[in-house]
Amino acid sequence: MKKTIRIGTRDSELAMWQAKTVQSALEKLGHKTELVPVKSQGDLVLDKPLYEFGITGIFTKTLDVAMLTNTIDIAVHSMKDVPTALPKGIVEAAVLKRAHTQDILVHKGTDFLNEEGIIATGSLRRKAQWLHKYPNHEVVDLRGNVNTRLQKLEDNNWNGAIFAAAGLERINLTPESYVDLKWMIPAPAQGAMLVVAKEEDEFCRKALIALNHEESSICVHIEREFLRTLEGGCTAPIGALAVIEDEKIHFKGALFSIDGSQKLEVEKSIPVSENKGFGKACAEEILASGGAELMKQIKDSIKNI
Repeated sequence: MKKTIRIGTRDSELAMWQAKTVQSALEKLGHKTELVPVKSQGDLVLDKPLYEFGITGIFTKTLDVAMLTNTIDIAVHSMKDVPTALPKGIVEAAVLKRAHTQDILVHKGTDFLNEEGIIATGSLRRKAQWLHKYPNHEVVDLRGNVNTRLQKLEDNNWNGAIFAAAGLERINLTPESYVDLKWMIPAPAQGAMLVVAKEEDEFCRKALIALNHEESSICVHIEREFLRTLEGGCTAPIGALAVIEDEKIHFKGALFSIDGSQKLEVEKSIPVSENKGFGKACAEEILASGGAELMKQIKDSIKNI
């Protein structure tokens, strides 16, 4: 009897869209599949900022446990939510073709930008970059799935909230009133979907190889190597973006203080053939120019919150 691949996913609308995209791709290749939705702790506890949990992978741990206890065979994640070190026995099996990497501001009018304003986001990276550009603004915490966050923006007196463009586009929720934040450096692997499998599961790993998009995979791994070398975890104020054009990789990465007052940035280009260790080298440049001390301050600040 042919094996049915059980696909684990969070149960939000966006997560289900991602899982169904993988399901459709596998079924086109002739595989039988089944969706297995689960709730993560990050979805259940919405009254605390992510960094207060004190752990990385708050959205992925439940699926890791489900896989290791044989409840599911593979799991689909927004790659930016995945810790740079996977649990023992779980491996990356495919990075799908990357979508839009940019952040956008969903707003109620942009008059406030040159005055005082209140912006909502649950991301330290977005908060730090917003305060770096708009130090006179207030940034408030915003948690929940995409639909919940849009509703909270509607229900509160905030001027706007920051979202990943890809998430809104995927479930057709991009509103009319938004601004592309081209100046904001995205999270490492933003816009990318990752499928993981058990290391010992040759059947699923072989099935997923066909879904891997090589160019996207190269770029997100450079960004995640940059993140891992800075020891940022998923919630530190770190942005990174690698793009391939004309056989060259163009990389931009930055580390910010939590209040946005400090910014350490690196921008470099290399041939695609020389990508090995590129993310690490860029991160080491940041660490050597004050980043090591800034990372210590960030970790101490989060610990004391």
